[in-house]
Amino acid sequence: MNQYTAQQWRRYTIRVGIYVALLLMTAIFLIPVYVVIVTAFKNPAEINLASTWQLPTELYWQSFSEVMAEFGPRFGNSVQLVIGATILSSIMGSMNGYVLSKWEIPGHKFLFPLMLFGMFIPYQAILIPLFEFMRDIDLYGGIPGLILIHVVYGLPITTLIFRNFYVDIPDEMLEAAAIDGAGFWKLYTDIVFPLSIPGFVVVIIWQFTQIWNEFLFAVTMTSNDAQPITVGLAQLAGGEAVKWNLPMAGAIVAALPPLIVYIVLGRYFIRGLLAGSIKG
Repeated sequence: MNQYTAQQWRRYTIRVGIYVALLLMTAIFLIPVYVVIVTAFKNPAEINLASTWQLPTELYWQSFSEVMAEFGPRFGNSVQLVIGATILSSIMGSMNGYVLSKWEIPGHKFLFPLMLFGMFIPYQAILIPLFEFMRDIDLYGGIPGLILIHVVYGLPITTLIFRNFYVDIPDEMLEAAAIDGAGFWKLYTDIVFPLSIPGFVVVIIWQFTQIWNEFLFAVTMTSNDAQPITVGLAQLAGGEAVKWNLPMAGAIVAALPPLIVYIVLGRYFIRGLLAGSIKG
């Protein structure tokens, strides 16, 4: 009995230790978030190294109004960019995954790995030829060109996610529909697409976050009028005399859309991400 009690106590102690360690790591992780929020609500006259950890004496909301005045057009550019690129890359990735998982096409064993190879090409490696190509097709400097770049760069990961998801759809279901006369598009729209919601949730969260936070293409492939919010955020913190309340408020504004997406769709993310992980 004493030995059993000692084992229980040992398990309890280990569990408590794990929770304490997790809480400590969470607190360490949230320290920068605390500094960002506290600094964003401080009057610029209060901001100095000595008062970094102190709460503001009063909430200074003017930081957010100044940031939105600066971010207004860029925020709209980011919304157009992320909606257009996410929708197109999701639909095209879904169709690619459908074809590569359920249809026998010549060379599919080589086509899929070749497509996945695009995931490992660094942005910097193709920046100069991409710049020349976008200028040659008259898409350099605007949102449509940036949408095209993110759609092409997003296709490998979206295709991989959907392909792994579609391998779980029974072939017998598609074969039965094909016997009834359903063709390629009918099978996709009536059977495959309605079953793809978890996959679309994963792809939407992934693409939304990646595209919204991307900076290199945003700063090199757009003109001033088409720059997204990440470029504006970098410019807020790029001067010699920085009002630190502004970049901190800008960081909060820029982080809100991905955060809202995760809050709304986050519970479906892991479920959809693991779909197809056992087969294929």
